[in-house]
Amino acid sequence: MKIVALGGSLREGSYTYQILKLAMQKIDETISSELIDLRTLQLPFCNGSGHYPDYPDVDRLRSAVQSASGLLLATPEYHGSLSGVLKNALDLLTEEDIEGKVVGLIAVVGGLHSTRALDALRVICRQLHCWVLPEQIVLSPSWECFDEKGLLKDQLLEKRLAYFIEHLVAASHKLGKSS
Repeated sequence: MKIVALGGSLREGSYTYQILKLAMQKIDETISSELIDLRTLQLPFCNGSGHYPDYPDVDRLRSAVQSASGLLLATPEYHGSLSGVLKNALDLLTEEDIEGKVVGLIAVVGGLHSTRALDALRVICRQLHCWVLPEQIVLSPSWECFDEKGLLKDQLLEKRLAYFIEHLVAASHKLGKSS
């Protein structure tokens, strides 16, 4: 079994990647896991063709997702929705790459608590025939969530994150599909 995480932020020092790293640390070491940092990939804008021979990172992304039983998607909320970089990465996947995967969702919100980015991700994942966990994590306001060491300040949120990851792993074990 394998859990793959994708973060939808391009910002250096991103809270999105901070929460993903904390989440991935909660996955038992006997389970394979991989954090795909979209900031390090050369991905084109999706043009709908499905073929991107000049961009080998598209195949790398697709292969990582295909190999996963479960996915963890985290995005900053921009203008009430998910980030363009995460949307583009998802658009570069085919339905065959992602269908049947269990997906956990995290939003990193700079302002007032909102779930609009997660609502949009749920619609996208449903369209791609994924199993989205009912639990979700929202960090709001994100700049108040971490201490100087990069750990979560709120112990209740820390417990929720642990439960969330436990549920993602359990559901991925039961329902997850990998190639």
